[in-house]
Amino acid sequence: MSSPALDATASGNGSSGTGPSGDGFDLWAEVVGQPVAVAELRASAQAPVHAYLLVGPRGCGKRALARAFAGALLAAGRDDAERVAALTRVEEHPDLIVVERVGAAISAEQADQIVARASRSPVEGRRKVLVLDEFHLVGPSVGPKLLKTIEEPPPGTFFVVLAEQVTSDLVTVASRCVRIDLGPVPAEAIAERLVAEGIGPDSAHEAAAAAVGDLRRARVLATDPRLALRQRAWHDVPDRLDGTGAAAAAAADELLTMIDDAMAPLAERHQVEVTALEERVAHTGERGAGRKDLTERHKREVRRYRTDELRFGLWVLARRFRDELTTSHRPHSAIAALSTVQAVAEGLARNPNERLQLQALFVRLGDTQA
Repeated sequence: MSSPALDATASGNGSSGTGPSGDGFDLWAEVVGQPVAVAELRASAQAPVHAYLLVGPRGCGKRALARAFAGALLAAGRDDAERVAALTRVEEHPDLIVVERVGAAISAEQADQIVARASRSPVEGRRKVLVLDEFHLVGPSVGPKLLKTIEEPPPGTFFVVLAEQVTSDLVTVASRCVRIDLGPVPAEAIAERLVAEGIGPDSAHEAAAAAVGDLRRARVLATDPRLALRQRAWHDVPDRLDGTGAAAAAAADELLTMIDDAMAPLAERHQVEVTALEERVAHTGERGAGRKDLTERHKREVRRYRTDELRFGLWVLARRFRDELTTSHRPHSAIAALSTVQAVAEGLARNPNERLQLQALFVRLGDTQA
């Protein structure tokens, strides 16, 4: 029998009602703009199967949804349901295991660790939930290693696999899961959440539009005082281009410098974490300190942040050219420019050299505008 806290009705923005104590606890509150996915998993929590696959773009709320679902599973039938769900919400419950990739892809070694952790008994109750994050980056040998465990886990063990898309290496795992699709978060839902979190309405709507369906990114942009400056700089790039390499290089260098400046808060946070690590090493020694994992995580976060900034800039350019389509007497130029920008945006997944990529883009845009 499930706790009343888990039976509240989902609202239009993808969250549920309050808990039975009337204190406002909301198991699904962090899931924004995904009412269909929330409804599917809330229903599934009443009679869960062994594995679920949440598929959607970065920033759409997959991990928040996975936490909420895990909270529903772990808290069901317990007298301390709200405590269990609250711990799960911040990923601190011992029976919620979140697996993040260590390197460029989920490795065979990590797959072995997942199998081992799935075989262990739950710590507190009868259930255990493993959330496997970023599994669109799974290595080619990982799927076969995990297949049997995900298909037939021990009793009370549930898998929630998160992926941006189902790649060829993920197909076999996906076939053993119930698939739940999420789309980009609507801009209005993002703005509404940002306002609820204390952001001014104008800043909230500006950040929501610039985030292009990514709530996590919107939260970063909403507190960035230089967002408008970077947006204007990207918007004005075509006005500076004349088809020469010199103009393209100057524009690329200026934008990359602005991205470097925008990363200052992330660099400060990384330094705090490195300092804390050094203090732990000084007290307990290097063994088990996690230096390699921390370094790899910082590299991923830097890469992700820079990619987000580039996507943001390309979105600004694309929006400009779309606007020009409605007013230009030479629509073929806007169409060609838009196609060029979209091609570069799609290529970001391959982690190209930023400076060379922007220079080449700006030379081509200069040619289309000539």
